Amino acid sequence: MTTEISTSMIRELRDKTGAGVMDAKRALEQAEGNSEKAEELLQEKGLASAAKRSDRVASEGAVESYIHQGGRIGAMIELNCETDFVARTDDFKELVKNLAMQVAAMSPRFVDRESVPEDAGEVADEELLMEQDYIRDAGTKIGDLVKQLAAKTGENIVISKFSRFELGQ
Repeated sequence: MTTEISTSMIRELRDKTGAGVMDAKRALEQAEGNSEKAEELLQEKGLASAAKRSDRVASEGAVESYIHQGGRIGAMIELNCETDFVARTDDFKELVKNLAMQVAAMSPRFVDRESVPEDAGEVADEELLMEQDYIRDAGTKIGDLVKQLAAKTGENIVISKFSRFELGQ
């Protein structure tokens, strides 16, 4: 017995994931109409294709700043993508804003393992922005948030650099 896939089911899945019509329909068919399972299938497919895009140039994007209440701590971050179209989306803007807050709150030293200088000595995962738990959802790593947006947009998304400032330091 096959489950009938309605256009409203496809539309709902597309709204959640940003997937194309045919991708959403195929995922729903494969998941036998179960939208949660279809969403997981699309996410897996998107993360796999995001890994393939990681070597593409990401020269567009945005710089965002965050000043913590009281003005004692501030952060600035550069998040890059491939096109200015993606840089102007609400999802991209929200991610870069939340990343600036993450830097202010968690004080990472480096973006990822590849950005650690050889003379830095031992560096814990907590000191790497991409390995930190997201301040709004401890079960999610920052690296996963970036990969999820890359999967949703179909573009390579990269945290280029950040700075954190604290009064008196």
